Amino acid sequence: MHTLTLIATFLNLAILQGTPLLYGATGEILTEKSGNLNLGIPGIMYIGAISGVIGTFFYENSPIFVPAIGVVIALISCLIGSLLASLIYCFLTITLRANQNVTGLALTTFGVGFGNFFGGSLIKVTKSSVPYIALSETGDAFAWHLHFEDLPFADSGFGRAIEWLWTILFSYGFMVYLAIALAILASYFLNRTRRGLHLRAVGENPATADAAGINVTRYKYFATCAGGMIAGLGGLFFIMDYSGGIWSNDGFGDRGWLAIAIVIFAIWRPSLAIPASYLFGALYILYNWLHMPMQMIPIMQMLPFVVTILALVFTSVRKKRENQPPASLGLSYFREER
Repeated sequence: MHTLTLIATFLNLAILQGTPLLYGATGEILTEKSGNLNLGIPGIMYIGAISGVIGTFFYENSPIFVPAIGVVIALISCLIGSLLASLIYCFLTITLRANQNVTGLALTTFGVGFGNFFGGSLIKVTKSSVPYIALSETGDAFAWHLHFEDLPFADSGFGRAIEWLWTILFSYGFMVYLAIALAILASYFLNRTRRGLHLRAVGENPATADAAGINVTRYKYFATCAGGMIAGLGGLFFIMDYSGGIWSNDGFGDRGWLAIAIVIFAIWRPSLAIPASYLFGALYILYNWLHMPMQMIPIMQMLPFVVTILALVFTSVRKKRENQPPASLGLSYFREER
């Protein structure tokens, strides 16, 4: 049972680590299916996180605080911030037809700076002696779940036998399950609905889609904004649930880039992004569970990116069309050239 408990604890942490990656990957897959390559996802995740923090900060310091309302305010603030950041990207790349790679990288730089500036400002407002903001009450509300010890059969033989299974499946806040639901819904939308088919047509050949009467601009705006809002939730999850409501500048690390890497690993399929995200989450924390020299730790931290490169090589060698990115990915659409 000790071994099962150890494995269950590792998988639990891998799922928690993989959840922000799943949000980011699902959002980017939806965006890329429209032909937009949004390398600004890391920045949007920062903006979504700090937007939720700002909204929650002012509400937690109000005379009346209700944790459930704090959760709603954080979610709404996050979605608004992520939407505005996505609209900036859309306006530059779809309306003004700016280079998508340059715009995305600029948005990431802006998003990280935006988060650090306002995060640092809030830390100064609180006159805190530590370099972080603690929104623990809202964080506890985000991470709330039914603990195994509270179950009526927890102390029975049956309860002790399935405790490891409960740890893997049910010991998370609601945003872990929301990430899975959004990935499944995105997969269903892309593969089983008429609008999803139109969106994929826009990503493959916007000129042909335009000739068929599909509004290319509208679909690109919709997919990019929806994808950005989903990715922003990943930043909010990391701060409010995983970190317990604690914001510290540059605390998000390279998770935004890992989310983009998962898009390639999952061959642009939201359903495959679910196990891929948890695999990357496991690889991300693996070095903490292995006894190895300090010199080997940087190499172990490179594992997720090495796996992505191998997956990219594998899919490129097989040359199966369904495993390739949308044909117009990263290309601006000029209607007058149709």
